[in-house]
Amino acid sequence: MLTESTITTMLPVTDSERAGHFYADSLGLKQVGKGEDGTLYFAAAGGAIGLRPMPAGAQSESTALSFEVSDLPAEVDALESRGVHFQDFETEGLKTVAHIAELGNERAAWFNDSEGNVLCLHEVLT
Repeated sequence: MLTESTITTMLPVTDSERAGHFYADSLGLKQVGKGEDGTLYFAAAGGAIGLRPMPAGAQSESTALSFEVSDLPAEVDALESRGVHFQDFETEGLKTVAHIAELGNERAAWFNDSEGNVLCLHEVLT
């Protein structure tokens, strides 16, 4: 059944080596494989992230992947200390303070990977 399937999220990258360094060094993920087509695979809880070589421009302007974390400010600080640059917003309906937006029962922070994919950290508030 699909509801019990392990998921691999595929992200387009133009430079596999650069992207691999970002996901390993900046995000702290472990590379677990490399496909014949050059796709690099990184472990993620319950699944994997595949970095697939694609032409420039294949990246989405919307959030491609979101990591649920238990302490968003701590994760933002940890990633910033490894060189990750977070986006800040101040528009109607979306404002960040210290890179974090409050969104009802959750909060979130966004950043781009080395290839321009939009990634997110989010925390569900209880």
